[in-house]
Amino acid sequence: MSKLPTLRPPALEADIAALARSYRRANGPVMALVNRLGGGIEAQMALLPDTLRAEVERVVARALSAAHGLAGAGRRVPDMGGRAAVLAAVVTGAAGGAGGLPSAIAELPVTIVVMMHAIRREAQAAGYDPDSAEIKAACLEVFAAGSPLAGDDGVNSSFLTARLTLTGPAIQKIIATVAPRLAVAMGQKLAAQAVPVLGAVTGAALNAAYLTYYREIARIRFALMRLAELHGAEAVLLAFARETTPAVVRL
Repeated sequence: MSKLPTLRPPALEADIAALARSYRRANGPVMALVNRLGGGIEAQMALLPDTLRAEVERVVARALSAAHGLAGAGRRVPDMGGRAAVLAAVVTGAAGGAGGLPSAIAELPVTIVVMMHAIRREAQAAGYDPDSAEIKAACLEVFAAGSPLAGDDGVNSSFLTARLTLTGPAIQKIIATVAPRLAVAMGQKLAAQAVPVLGAVTGAALNAAYLTYYREIARIRFALMRLAELHGAEAVLLAFARETTPAVVRL
């Protein structure tokens, strides 16, 4: 007797379709703005000397560790909504770009902490405790993710369950995985901020774009985690992959 195909619940189909639309939007105008202001990643990063690129990665790793440790303090700050986070990102970006590369590098840790708080807010909005070890790790992993399905994002499908045994060394391993990827994005920002004054305008716009992007990716990932609890990780991943994979046109 042939096995009947597994049907996905209509509610899952609708939720996945909505998240897929959000993902396409996040990778649309926002990333177009980043590329327009910062140019191609390879071209911009090529302008930075190897020693500076290594320094950027070290600064990013330290900032991620600090953001992970200090993130809980954000719960004691009144939530003024998404606009406040964007405003904070704009202000730090402008301040960082005003003095060229030196001030832009000094601004990086602040920018990363601001983005981490925005990511934590999305975890909380999805009903998770952002101070739990698993969710704090999941928040860090958002910085490594382009798509929740990316095979090289260091987490694969494990983000859907967030059931990890997390120790200090395990967190440092996550940071070591995330830092190089985030350093590439931040290096692009630094290259665009290299010219004082003009860099302030660019830094403000890029910070707003990055915060919007990472916050939206966080919202999508935590929503997928919730769906996985209801429908199973495999069903959710397959449904999301179908909705976000471009159709192949055969001539």
